[in-house]
Amino acid sequence: MVMKLSVDDISRYQKDGVVAPITVMQPSVANDLLRRLESAENSFPELIGPEKRNNAHYILACLDEIVHRKEILDAVECLIGPDIVLTNTVLFIKEPNSLHHVTYHQDATYMGLEPQTSLTAWIALTESTRENGCVRMIRGSHRLDIQQHIDTFGEDNILTRGQQIEDVDEESALDIELEPGQMSLHHARTIHGSGPNKTSDRRIGIALQSFAHPSTRQVHGQDYALLVRGSDEHGNFTKGPRPDAEVDLANVGFRDRVNTRLSEILYAGAEKQRGY
Repeated sequence: MVMKLSVDDISRYQKDGVVAPITVMQPSVANDLLRRLESAENSFPELIGPEKRNNAHYILACLDEIVHRKEILDAVECLIGPDIVLTNTVLFIKEPNSLHHVTYHQDATYMGLEPQTSLTAWIALTESTRENGCVRMIRGSHRLDIQQHIDTFGEDNILTRGQQIEDVDEESALDIELEPGQMSLHHARTIHGSGPNKTSDRRIGIALQSFAHPSTRQVHGQDYALLVRGSDEHGNFTKGPRPDAEVDLANVGFRDRVNTRLSEILYAGAEKQRGY
């Protein structure tokens, strides 16, 4: 294994529940991946539109390359070991001068994964700054239990249920500002959110959520995952396919089944459900 993270990086993750920035590709590579993503968006809006941004890595080769990128997996391995599954991905796209935002929440709240030791990698394909709505992390909050979340279903809230933790103490908040090709890693219980994009450019990132050890279980029953490194002796997840083309239309049905199941997991116990 190549030690992508330093001893100080690992210590910071253990203390703060987040480590960033981590460079995982050159800006030119990130820009090319962005170009391919936006080309697919333009050509297949019905497949990758605002309500179809979960698990697009099953149909887009550019996102599959990110999911399996060695530099990302080397860093993840430093934190959870050499056997790694990835359960889902989410494209977070904030349009220019958009009110879209993400309220403070913990990923582990609705993911249904036990134990709650998984982590999320957030990779920037464009610049991510405080002005365009970068992620903000509450340092050390991963040491807390799951906090009470309130479902708001806010119109401009990107989260499925508009879930939020009230009365978050922002004194320990850290702005995760990233350049294209950089990423952050955060623990499944780390409280985080992001503000609106106040600039004239799109802000685009992809969350690889969640990376976990194959022994992790889905408490709501069947779930899907990719084995991205090492081996899986547990068989707790149905394994998904990788795309065989730049836009693999043969995998669309599988992606849709995965997203239907994901919605059932994320909306478990909710009073209503949105289209994503």
